[in-house]
Amino acid sequence: MSTRIKTVYRVKAEASTIEARARGISVEQSVEMPLEPIDDPFVINEIIGKVEEIKDLGLGEYEVRCALASITTGYDGGQLINMILGNTSLQDGISLVDAEFPADIVEAFGGPNIGLEGVRARVNAKGALSATALKPQGTPPATLARLAYDIALGGIDYIKDDHGIADQTYCPFEARVPMIAEAVQKAGQKTGIPTQYLPSLNGNLDKMRKQLALARSVGIEGVLIAPMLCGFSTFQTLKKENPDFLFMTHPSMAGGPMAAEFFFGKLMRLLGSDASVFCNYGGRFGYAPERCRQISDWCLQDAPGLKPCVPVPAGGMELKRVPELLDFFGRDVMLLIGGSLLAAKENITKEAEAFCNAVRNR
Repeated sequence: MSTRIKTVYRVKAEASTIEARARGISVEQSVEMPLEPIDDPFVINEIIGKVEEIKDLGLGEYEVRCALASITTGYDGGQLINMILGNTSLQDGISLVDAEFPADIVEAFGGPNIGLEGVRARVNAKGALSATALKPQGTPPATLARLAYDIALGGIDYIKDDHGIADQTYCPFEARVPMIAEAVQKAGQKTGIPTQYLPSLNGNLDKMRKQLALARSVGIEGVLIAPMLCGFSTFQTLKKENPDFLFMTHPSMAGGPMAAEFFFGKLMRLLGSDASVFCNYGGRFGYAPERCRQISDWCLQDAPGLKPCVPVPAGGMELKRVPELLDFFGRDVMLLIGGSLLAAKENITKEAEAFCNAVRNR
């Protein structure tokens, strides 16, 4: 008997239609056709989705719980998303808010390569972590390398590419990455802090494989990847091919009919995110505090077969908020401050040092 993924949807519907809509979800996310012609016992018993519960949440909203066969995913990242949301994402008034993954799914995807403790170990950290992003778009490699050097002198733990910096003519990956890697390593030799640089992957699978090989050749041990841009199957493949690499996931294009708590806290962790970047409350994207806390909790909660994933709140954060954010998230977090830190310009090293001290000494 096949195992089942227990999915939870939030559905806007009239009371008179909710049972039909719930059945529609279970069918759409399994066989995608009328059930009457189906006479194969295996399909009937093992493949067709099942509605397990419908709960009235009030104000015309319902919680629908379905059980979907694990084997329909083929244990592939893209097909997993297809089978738990797929066509249902095209329907108005339905969002995927949670899923419980059985042991065979967890084993197939494996979760983070190094997880929270591995991310800390890379920079000899014990508690909360600091991070920033290299910006702005359009900056040439040598300028970015100098910026990375100045920031790393302040003792920051992780420096990532801005996700918009890819392989443009004015900043090619092959020119940029070795320069920045060397600059960060030189700064680390002065500070004694092994600051890590995470270049942003882009392009198709073949191109990303070459980028990872280049990164590895210059001593880099982690990368930034945007799973919604490159595809879940590509992310799954790269993660499995590079089990010693740290993968930080970026949220670009992650809005839509999937709850942020589930996407950043559970799904990214399952697929292999070691550090999951999400939009923090009080920033320019406006997530509610309770949503951010749930993301963090799901990144870190005990889950058999999965290492904890580092929650990385970001998006318009400022240095003055560090004490507040550490009180809110605790020590198992990486705070990412980008544009606000870069605004210090010629004082960037001192500002980075102040940021790091605020994180480490809280």
